[in-house]
Amino acid sequence: MASPSLMDTLFQRSLDDIIKGLRHQQSTESTFISKVIEEIRREIKTTDLQTKSTALQKLTYLNSIHSIDMSWASFHAIECISSPTFAHKKIGYLAISQSFNESTPVILLITNQLRKDLNSGNEFEVSLALDCLSRIGTVDLCRDLTSEVFTLMSTSKVFVRKKAVSVVLRLFEKYPDAVRVCFKRLVESLESSDSQIVSAVVGVFCELASKEPRSYLPLAPEFYRILVDSRNNWVLIKVLKIFANLAPLEPRLAKRVVEPICDHMRKTGAKSMVFECIRTVVTSFTEYESAVKLAAVKIREFLLEDDPNLKYLGLHVLSIMAPKNLWAVLENKDVVIQSLSDEDPNIKLESLCLVMAMVSESNVVEICRVLVNYALKSDPEFCNEILGSILSTCCQNVYEIIIDFDWYVSLLGEMSRIPHCQKGEEIENQLIDIGMRVKDVRPELVRVGRHLLIDPALLGNPFLHRILSAAAWVCGEYVEFSRNPVELMEALLQPRTGLLPSSIRTVYMQSAFKVLIFCVCSYLVQKEDMTSEVLDLASKRECSESSDLASAKAPVERDQDEGFNPRNSNQSYEDPSVVNDGHGQLSTSALMEEKSFTHESIFKLLNLMELAMCPLLGSYDVEIEERARNALGFIELVKRDILNPSLREANLETEEVSASRIVEWVHDAFSEELGPVSITAQERVLIPDELVLKENLADLEAICGNVELPSSCSFSLRSPYYGESAGISFSNLQDEEDPEPSTEATSLLTEHRKLHELYYLPSEKNETITIANDYPPANYPSSGINTNDDTQDLVTLTNQSLVSKRKPNHAKPRPVVVKLDEGDAAPVTAKKPEVKDDLLSGAIRDILLLGNEAKPASSRSNPSDKSSIKKKGKEKLNVDLSDSKEDLPVREQPNPENPSSRRSKHRGHGKEKSKKSQGKKDGDGSEDGEEKEKQKSRNRNGKHKTRQRADAPLNVVAQTPPIPDFLL
Repeated sequence: MASPSLMDTLFQRSLDDIIKGLRHQQSTESTFISKVIEEIRREIKTTDLQTKSTALQKLTYLNSIHSIDMSWASFHAIECISSPTFAHKKIGYLAISQSFNESTPVILLITNQLRKDLNSGNEFEVSLALDCLSRIGTVDLCRDLTSEVFTLMSTSKVFVRKKAVSVVLRLFEKYPDAVRVCFKRLVESLESSDSQIVSAVVGVFCELASKEPRSYLPLAPEFYRILVDSRNNWVLIKVLKIFANLAPLEPRLAKRVVEPICDHMRKTGAKSMVFECIRTVVTSFTEYESAVKLAAVKIREFLLEDDPNLKYLGLHVLSIMAPKNLWAVLENKDVVIQSLSDEDPNIKLESLCLVMAMVSESNVVEICRVLVNYALKSDPEFCNEILGSILSTCCQNVYEIIIDFDWYVSLLGEMSRIPHCQKGEEIENQLIDIGMRVKDVRPELVRVGRHLLIDPALLGNPFLHRILSAAAWVCGEYVEFSRNPVELMEALLQPRTGLLPSSIRTVYMQSAFKVLIFCVCSYLVQKEDMTSEVLDLASKRECSESSDLASAKAPVERDQDEGFNPRNSNQSYEDPSVVNDGHGQLSTSALMEEKSFTHESIFKLLNLMELAMCPLLGSYDVEIEERARNALGFIELVKRDILNPSLREANLETEEVSASRIVEWVHDAFSEELGPVSITAQERVLIPDELVLKENLADLEAICGNVELPSSCSFSLRSPYYGESAGISFSNLQDEEDPEPSTEATSLLTEHRKLHELYYLPSEKNETITIANDYPPANYPSSGINTNDDTQDLVTLTNQSLVSKRKPNHAKPRPVVVKLDEGDAAPVTAKKPEVKDDLLSGAIRDILLLGNEAKPASSRSNPSDKSSIKKKGKEKLNVDLSDSKEDLPVREQPNPENPSSRRSKHRGHGKEKSKKSQGKKDGDGSEDGEEKEKQKSRNRNGKHKTRQRADAPLNVVAQTPPIPDFLL
């Protein structure tokens, strides 16, 4: 074993060699790392600690730079920290700090080694152990090593003592009962004359107060003394953070502290200190006008700095100040708006937040217009930030600041065409939500949706697919507001819809089906109205001309030999009832021409729908196939039973009534108005008792493991089930063997191109009709947008933000916006505090509130276990009896100014209680009479408080710690 170890030591590569080798390996770095790992695995198994520590050092470096797993070397790291050589110990502790966690199997093996190093006379070894404990300390490690850390908190070596104080934070977090041992000494350290110790203690209290500030209100005098007397900016910044958490809990504290904070703000020259004072004022002292005005002046100085870091800090604090003090934002609006064009992206984001804070009902239209101009000229990232800010601000409180919804819907359509727009999901949700909430805006919604749907170039942009989905849904749901439903049908069925994902294409198909239902139903209603009008005209004519019936009766022409030819575009459906009588009376054909739909137009619409749906019968997506079959079944029903005159006459109108009623029923189902749904609606649905839901759905992999999901756009243009199995005649479709498109498809595409020539590429001589992606860019900015003088426009517009709070008079009244009774906001669930934090806060509150006695956190619920816990604590911590009386129970709270006065205050506080417990005196004697009397008083107070806790209910709200008199 000695020979390989010697050879490994002689020829072992150091960490410097590994770093140089990595720098020279440009293309084969992974291969080089693999070889190094193999060397490390071989070297680390040696018994020579020098070779082992060097190998561990190289592995630690590779783990930190290249994330190489080093969990397999955990035991070798423990071997290195047991070495008497400091260099080996240092490498071992670094590896443990970097790789160990609570789930490491061998972590308990380092307990004794940590205890040994914590008790070492070498302060550097103690420092290594404290650093390691602060990083990997578990519940067991913190419990077993609390006594050692407690001892180090009073050592004379400042280097060790400040680290021991810092480790207390880890002890309290993992083992709350350590508060009984260390808290008093931690508070005493606030009076230390060494600034390093005070800095460490204040840092610990700053972290503790950020989690549960109420428990530390009794320590406000000590923090106030540090705030007034200290000259260390780092310590003062931490104290300011503590007061920012404590001030909202106690108004008297804010009144006392605000003046010293303003003095620091005026006198200090450190920017970090000024910034912390400003942030403390704008977050916790907003009711003090003089302090807020001073903070606004200092913010202005930050905004005018050339340093972008200081400028960003000024904007950040201004954004915190904006909700309650908007006047401060308006005073600096020129700098804020100019910052929108800054090179620093963080500055631009902060200025954008401030601009949106100035938006109101009176200026929302103009500010949004100018911001859209900024978006057109910005990079993609900031462009989407602007669009997101507009969307989130305008939809707050159910579109509270929106008066003109027609304008806002058109703005959403305009935003969809902005280059780099990636807010498809947000725009989709708002288009649908506004349609369900605001009835008056539905015509404008259909108009905007129509402009989006007829543009085939938009179909190639995946970021706009969600917006197109919303546009299709809106046009199908509110098709009655469309001026040209046939045009909507052509847009929904255009060939380039094959570029859409399956989920979006199903929305297109359903919307097209709704449009078809509306057109057919409207045709039937028009025909019924026309028939009734013809009968009325005939009856009036018979009554008026009954005297000379023979001479004035007009012949009725009935052509029963010719059927209706749907290919003839000039032929109209003529009902065999009446024609023009020469006196200006309308015939049936004239009445049909006056309406929107004719027999011919409905037939063409059905053919268009059939032509588009038939290829989708072979789609691998089940939902697409199902919707296609439903649509084709309906088309066959309408063609056979409603639009076929010969069949209708043969069946004596029996089938026509049945089919018409089916159309009416489907139309009535689609006509049911949809409204907004509460966010909490699903939570109010009770789970059935017999329903058992599995938390672990891993067994689904065994069931669905062999299922291969197709791509979102995968579908077959030819159904493998074409022919007789489909039950539909495909005489008008292309033949499977013919690769060229059918003449009917070509004619339909030609008609579509004539209607929307603007969105097609220039024609070629040999043009082939294919579904291609070579369309123009999907987004075209509006040419009517003025992009000049944006900054000056915003400065002018934001002046309106401080006008009278009365709502401005608008020529167009605000439409009714549907709001739910229970509200539309998402429920705010209170975050349940962690058990460890609750135990820690309870233990600290007990110590500070009771003052004269200490008990573990668990004793609050079971006081009878107090003696056993104390006994267990003494056995584990090995603390001397005198030390346990002085330190562990935390008998008295220290007072930096007058400790005796603090004790007298506690006795005075319990005087009234002690009167009720007269006669219950403890017989514990003492040689000193005065000390005996004090001990009796403490015992009387303690017994009385124990009786009060026993008589009280279990769930008692914790008593607020009393604030000392210096705050009054």
